[in-house]
Amino acid sequence: MIKQWAGRLLHCCFMALVLVPAAAIATQYPLTVKDIDGRTVVLDHEPQHIILQDGRDLMALALLDRDNPFHRVIAWNNLLKKQDEQTWDILRKAWPAAEKIPDMGFSDQGEVNNETVIASEPDLMIAQLRAKPALEQTGVLGRLKALHIPVLFVDYELHPVQNTLPSITLLGKVLNRESQAKAYTDFYQQRLAKLQQIVAVQKKKPEVFIEPIAGIGGTSGACCFTHGHNGWGGLVEAAGGNNIGSSLLTGASGYINPEKIIAMKPDFYLMTGSKRGNAQNPLIPFGYNTDPAAIKTKFDALLARNAVAGIPAVQAGHVAGIYHHFYNHPWNIIGLEILGKIFYPEAMKDIDPTADYHYIVTHFTHLPDAPINLSYQP
Repeated sequence: MIKQWAGRLLHCCFMALVLVPAAAIATQYPLTVKDIDGRTVVLDHEPQHIILQDGRDLMALALLDRDNPFHRVIAWNNLLKKQDEQTWDILRKAWPAAEKIPDMGFSDQGEVNNETVIASEPDLMIAQLRAKPALEQTGVLGRLKALHIPVLFVDYELHPVQNTLPSITLLGKVLNRESQAKAYTDFYQQRLAKLQQIVAVQKKKPEVFIEPIAGIGGTSGACCFTHGHNGWGGLVEAAGGNNIGSSLLTGASGYINPEKIIAMKPDFYLMTGSKRGNAQNPLIPFGYNTDPAAIKTKFDALLARNAVAGIPAVQAGHVAGIYHHFYNHPWNIIGLEILGKIFYPEAMKDIDPTADYHYIVTHFTHLPDAPINLSYQP
């Protein structure tokens, strides 16, 4: 009888372990991880007081700390407020306390208010890999090390397709949100695989010039700014295009003479934009709750610039506009889908980037699901 009872008990215990989802097993601390830069980072406990070197990483936290992506953030560089007003408006209305979080102005140049850092008593700083050289040169990393504040580098910009999934997985582990991270990365990988399968069988890749944040220098300003293999250039390449900036630039970004662009005869001329500043600026106001008529008006005005109007792709109407911030965004799979549909509309007719964007919002975050304009193509 005792043996029978003991056997049943062992069976029940075994089944309980089997039935507990792996995702429910909590991260164990102290924790040692390798960040996206290959650095060893040790965390004594689950981070509860985080500094964001780039405030746009809040969109990664929205996937992980879904009830309140701000609840660990004690200081940040609020680039959303500066560069993506509509997203900031959505976030601050959903979580009003976010407006009280100190904005450190923690720039890529390594500028930081040391008193703010110390006073906030952080136990982790999340930083973009692109900012590492400046943070080293200005001594910021050394000062944080002296204060025993771990720094974790992630990346969605330098190598967007290569590093986005590992970055989210890393953050999920470090923040004890592994199940939430895996839910999103599974979705991302499935969508990426579908896009890559379509791209792989295309016989000819289009030549593409993309102008990030078109019009930032004004309608009569210098033209034409672009990205190399990183940022929008990396996304263009991953979506099946040949990025002209990658072949002409020696660095991550820079200006290309319009005459050179004309000579290279791109198949597509693309521009990105987001709502920021006053209504008079020439930027294409993509984003949440924006006016399609205003998007078209700004788009047309930018194409009418003297430096741009003579480009053959513009004259042929092979043009489009895209929401700017996918270039350094953990949801950049949507940017990839938009580009893919521009390059190969028939092959990708069943892909719906806007629907996928709303799917991310409703299935992987607790953000309000508001109307959003992500692209425009005449």
